[in-house]
This record gives sequence, structure tokens and C-alpha cells, in this order.
Amino acid sequence: MKKAKVGVIGCGRISPQYLDNLVQRFQFCLDVVACADIIREAAERRAEEYGIPRVCSVDGLLADPGIEIVVNLTIPAAHYSVSMAALAAGKHVYSEKPLAVTREEGKTLIETARAKGLLIGGAPDTFLGAGLQTCRKLIDEGWVGVPISAQAMIAMGVHVDRYHKISVGPMFDMGPYYVTVLVALLGPAVRATGSAQIPFETKFNPDTSRPDFGQPFTVDTPTNVSGVLDFENGTVGVVTTTCEVLHYKPRLEIYGSEGILTCNDPNMFGGPVYTERRGGEKREVALTHYYDKRNRGLGIADMAYAIRNGRPMRASGDLMYHVHDIMHAIHDASREGTHVALQSRAERPEPFPAGFKPNIFL
Repeated sequence: MKKAKVGVIGCGRISPQYLDNLVQRFQFCLDVVACADIIREAAERRAEEYGIPRVCSVDGLLADPGIEIVVNLTIPAAHYSVSMAALAAGKHVYSEKPLAVTREEGKTLIETARAKGLLIGGAPDTFLGAGLQTCRKLIDEGWVGVPISAQAMIAMGVHVDRYHKISVGPMFDMGPYYVTVLVALLGPAVRATGSAQIPFETKFNPDTSRPDFGQPFTVDTPTNVSGVLDFENGTVGVVTTTCEVLHYKPRLEIYGSEGILTCNDPNMFGGPVYTERRGGEKREVALTHYYDKRNRGLGIADMAYAIRNGRPMRASGDLMYHVHDIMHAIHDASREGTHVALQSRAERPEPFPAGFKPNIFL
């Protein structure tokens, strides 16, 4: 397959997690030819570290006719403007989550891409990893029977200022991993309700290396959020995200008429998967798929194959927007004291076939 030429916009803290894979693990289908950042020194540093041949301005990167895919790794508040500019330049777009800040922005991105015949999609792509693809296979093969209920929770302690701003917080930062997996495993949701709270309206910067250590800051977004989701297939799911507790405690379980499935951490590509049947025995399941390590960018590799083969990409914009809509609906329901009917819909992405080769995507 002819490699897809990639340009990366945003060379900050998360970029090495992508570039480690884009220029090495997925080099059989991707060719990173340029990078850009509003801080040119940051782009120069990544270019030197990863052997990227060109450092550009954002406008210069978008003007390059050879670049097919723009990977948008900017801060959440800039996702919309950068992705729109890339679409306007005729590029396919893969964005870090969230898709945008508001529903309206997200919908505009999806509609613009569709009108231009371009693909848009993005993170998280952990649901494509070995652990959660194994879970998908188990559900599809009926190991839990009819899915009845799902429980998803990420509890952790995060106290830095930047995490407590609009478009971030635990639901919009970590929630996409869990909600995306629920949709990938169970299908689209149709209704949401929930509670979104701010337990502490003021916090103090705990980072001793910063000049503002110990200084107060205002919490601008809910930091303890729980939602109840009604899925199209009849399953009821509960998702909780909080950054107000000790340690890091992830959990995702699917409860069915015939068994219980304990999934790996949705923030990871691999990890232990367990099933429990009527007899009560809980056993670990051997993973049936590849990519069980740190594989950020797997969705970009799949996008390249989708472009070449004219098929939908798995980590699609429709999936991103549906997850975005669900997270907003949970907050709306809390604020309005009601259930919220979801206006968006996304089909379950096609699973990877079990045992497929690491450099062959279908």
C-alpha cells in the first residue's frame, strides 16, 4: 500500500506518545513529513528527535499539497479551528479528543468533512487495542448472553489548574475512553441523564516546581460526574468520572444474562480481560488480537487504510461526535434535572479480525 503522508500540528507533551509509533511502529503505512507548532522551538525539537524532515508554520504545513492527513495534537480549545483549517485545505483530519468544545462546533466539523468528501476522526483509539477488541469478540460471540447492564468508572486525583477548565475536567478528558468503549462494545446510546458536581470551587496549585505553587485557582468545570445511559440495544450503562479521589482506579464491566465480562482499562491498549459464567468461576481470557502495548496512532494507521480502500475508518468522526454528544447530555441532564434524548447516532465500528497480521488492516 502507498504510504499516507502525515503532518503533525501540535508538538507538546502528548506528541511523543504519537510520534513514537507514527515514525516507527506504523511506518509501513504512514510517512510523517512535517510538523508545526505555534512555538517553533517545540516543533524543531520533535523534528530532531524523530527525524521529521520539515518544520513548518501551521499555514505552511496546510499549504503542502503532498500532505494527506493532518494530526491535530493542539490544546482542546484549538481543536475546532485547527481541524476546520485542515479540512478547508483539503486534508483528512485525525484529532486528539475532544472533537471540539461545543456540540455546534463538533457538528460543523463532521458536516464539513462529509461535504468535502474527507475523513475526520480521532482519539481515543484504545478500543482498537488487543484487550478491548478481545472484549468485542466475546460479546459478539455471546459469552455474556444478552447485555443487560454496564458499569464504567475512572476515579483519580488530579489537582493542577489546567485540568479544571471548560472542555477539560475528568469527563471530557478521561470520559471519552470509557464512553467510546461502551459505544464500540454495545452500540449507540439513545438517552442520558446524570449528575455533574463541583465539590470544591477553589483549589490550590500543588506543583512545587511552579512559581504559583500553593496559590488558589477557581474550578470552572464539574469534577465529579456520573451519567446513566440507555443504549439502543436495551443495555443500561453507568459511567462515572472523578478527579477528586486518591490514586487511579479504572473499571469497566459488562453484565449479561449468561455472564460477566471484566474489561481491561479503557485507557490502555491491552491488559487482563476476565469472564465469569454461571458456575461462578472467574478466568482470565487470552487476548485474541494484536496491539496490546502503547499504540497511540493506531487509529491514524487505520485511517490511512480507509483512505486507500474507500471504506469507513473505525475511530471515526461520527463516533467522536456521538461520544461528545453523550458527555454534553450528561451535563445538560444534571443542569436541567431531566433525561436528554440524544440527537446523534454512530454505528459500532467494525472490529479487527482476530489474529490479523500487524501490518495488514482490513
